Amino acid sequence: MMLTRNGAKTGVEPEAHSTAQPRPAHAGLRIAIMTDETGWHTARLKKAFRARGAEARCVDLADCRIDTTWQPHGLALPGFGRTLPDAVFVRGIAGGTFEQVTLRLGILHALRESGVPVYNDARAIERSVDKSMTSFLLHRAGVPTPATWATESAAFAQRVLMREAAAGRQVVLKPLFGSQGHGLKRLGARRGVLAPLPSLARYQQVAYLQRYVTGERPGFDWRVLVIGGRAVAAMRRVGGKGWIHNFAQGAVCEPAELDAPLAQTAVLAAAALGLDYAGVDLIPDPDDAARPLVLEVNGVAAWRGLQSVTPLDIATALADDLLDRKLAATPRQAGEQAAGSAVAGLPGDVRERLA
Repeated sequence: MMLTRNGAKTGVEPEAHSTAQPRPAHAGLRIAIMTDETGWHTARLKKAFRARGAEARCVDLADCRIDTTWQPHGLALPGFGRTLPDAVFVRGIAGGTFEQVTLRLGILHALRESGVPVYNDARAIERSVDKSMTSFLLHRAGVPTPATWATESAAFAQRVLMREAAAGRQVVLKPLFGSQGHGLKRLGARRGVLAPLPSLARYQQVAYLQRYVTGERPGFDWRVLVIGGRAVAAMRRVGGKGWIHNFAQGAVCEPAELDAPLAQTAVLAAAALGLDYAGVDLIPDPDDAARPLVLEVNGVAAWRGLQSVTPLDIATALADDLLDRKLAATPRQAGEQAAGSAVAGLPGDVRERLA
C-alpha cells in the first residue's frame, strides 16, 4: 500500500485482520519460527499458523549452520532435513559475541538469498537493532524524531551535553544495542551543576545521545504495532521506573486511540526501515500536538502487553500477513523454489549426479 505524507492512507484498519473472516488454508506449508526461547509468544504463533493449515516449529538460530556440503543449498536447519522452510518468522535472536550474532544474521541473509521469505529479514533487523542507523533512516525519510548524536568521541559527546545543558535541555544516553529500557541514563544540569559525561566503557565506547523531550503530559509514551504497512493496534505505557515507560520496567498498559497522526507516523517509521512488522515507540511533541515523535523502532517486537489491551488477535494478524502478503509474493513454495534454483545453477554434470 502506497503512503503519502499528507495522510492519504494511514492504514488504520485493524478489522481487516478479524478472525471472523474466512481465510484460505495453507496445508502442507512449513514455517520456521526463529527464537532463542519458547513461551507465550511462540505458542500463540504456532496456534495461529496451525489455524491456517501450516505447521510451525521453533528453531534457534544458534543451532543452524551454513554447510556447503549440505546439498543442494548449503543451509542446515534442525527439523527440516535437507529442505528449507517455506517461510521464516523471526521472533528472537539471542545475544552473543560479535561473531556469533554475525553468523546468526548471516543465516537469515542466506535464507533470503535462497528464496525463502523472512519476516522480518536480516537487513531490516540490522537497521532496527542499531539505534544510530534507525535515527539516520528516520531523519532521512522525514519521520519526526528527537535530535540524535552517535559518536565514538567522548570529547564530542561532552560538547553536545554542554551545549544542550546551556540551552536548558537534557539528553538521554542509551546503549547502541539494547531494548526494554535497560541502560538508559538521563544527563543534564542539576541544581545548576553539569555532571561530566559518564564513562563510555559500559556503552562499548560509543555514545548514542538523544535529546530528552518534555511536555505538558509527561509520564507516558505510545507503542504502535505496524503489520504489513498498516497500524493495527496502539497502547499507552504509563508509569514504570521514573521516566522510562517500558512494559518490562513496570509500566501499565492502557488502550490508546489510533488517530491519523499516530498511525501515519508509525507506518512511515516502519517503512523507513523496511520492516514487515514493527513496534514503534512514540511520544508527544510539545511543539506540535499533531506530530508525535518516534523514539525507537523495534524489529523483533514483543506484544504481550499490547495484547492485554486490544481485542485484535495479534498473533493471527501476524500469521495472516506473512501467509497472505509476504508468502503470496513467492510463486512456488520457497523451499522448492530455492532448491530448484540452486540445482539449476550447477554445472550439467553435477546436476546429473544429484538427479
